Amino acid sequence: MPELIPVIKKDEIDSKVAEVARRISNDYKDSELILVGILKGAFVFMSDLMRLLTIQVQTDFICASSYGSETSTAGNIKLTKELGIDIQNKDVLIVEDIIDTGLTLAYIIEYLKSFGPKSISVCALLDKREQRRVDIKIDYSCHVVEDGFLVGYGLDYAENYRNLPEIYHLKL
Repeated sequence: MPELIPVIKKDEIDSKVAEVARRISNDYKDSELILVGILKGAFVFMSDLMRLLTIQVQTDFICASSYGSETSTAGNIKLTKELGIDIQNKDVLIVEDIIDTGLTLAYIIEYLKSFGPKSISVCALLDKREQRRVDIKIDYSCHVVEDGFLVGYGLDYAENYRNLPEIYHLKL
């Protein structure tokens, strides 16, 4: 039976999401901001984040996969849902659950650049720097986390554990 070790409590998550929402609202108060959530993991974070923004935003989702049912990335990135909104000459904020190696995010940034946005920024719930393989700028980060496979608050292992309200280290 897998063991769940608490890493980040709900009140810590809520506090950081609110703080980041205030920063984003201030930074983009005069912009046409589009949030692009990366499915499936970012949907819980993005939902909470966008409800705390004090600015008007549009939203869309893309789905990229690189893990499958493994606990480390295979490095093979697949887009399984493409962008469905016009982002040309607009400010885009990618909303991601966790940035680990950075390979998936680098792929997504290049994909979004092909649509001619005014700018692309990145907002991540979790920044896991130890495994980083590419240089990625994270403009808004809620938590820097250590090594380990994390689940909860949208993060999964083989499609399980997304519903947990806090973040846990999964020990298999």
